[in-house]
Amino acid sequence: MSGGARVDGVLLDVDDTLVDTKGAFAQALTAVAVEHLPHVPAELYPQLLAHWRSDPGGHYKRYTRGETDALTQRRLRADLLHRTFGGEPVTEASFADWDALFWGTFERSWTAFDDAAAALDVLRTAGVAVGVVTNAATELQERKLRAAGLEGVPVLVGVDTLGYGKPHPDVFVEGARRLGTDVARTAYVGDEPTTDALAARAAGLTGVWLDRPGARRDDEHHVDADALRAEGIVVLPDLKGLPDALGL
Repeated sequence: MSGGARVDGVLLDVDDTLVDTKGAFAQALTAVAVEHLPHVPAELYPQLLAHWRSDPGGHYKRYTRGETDALTQRRLRADLLHRTFGGEPVTEASFADWDALFWGTFERSWTAFDDAAAALDVLRTAGVAVGVVTNAATELQERKLRAAGLEGVPVLVGVDTLGYGKPHPDVFVEGARRLGTDVARTAYVGDEPTTDALAARAAGLTGVWLDRPGARRDDEHHVDADALRAEGIVVLPDLKGLPDALGL
């Protein structure tokens, strides 16, 4: 199925799709830098953010494969961040205080994108079933959506549902099953070209890459949006155009 096809259901990612997680991480990492990395000048804070989001140690990816837990992957990412930018190691003993600052700031910074609620309303008005499939824990994403004012969107599949996450095809298929729609008439919308859009298409869904301006991770800058469109991926700069792109 390609762009412009009628669908019965739309599954969406949460982070950097519905909720501005990049912005929340920026706030959290600024707080960490001020407290724990005072030698890092403010002009390098974007590099801290890029490092965190790109997960160069692959710790979050291991979490999504069910190979480690959420706190362990976050501690290892924190330690790698510190070592990369010349800070003190983050040990098991020091991590609790580090994470209280980081995670507390992160949670207080959750906000929805300006286009999220309106796009969801248009989909529902068109009679399309809507739900979330995410690579984070279900309860976490439910809290995040509530905090962002999007609590009406059910979290159908989290990384804890099957014990692993995207890009495994089972995750998308299970999302469509729980949504009550056939995979061939279901779209998946996410901000990552490979883990989201291409993986969804491989599982039989319509893959939609939400390529928000300035939101790509370091390893995504080379991605050719036109090449993905040629492969049948719907590429959008925001959620406003989603209903039209799906023929609704």
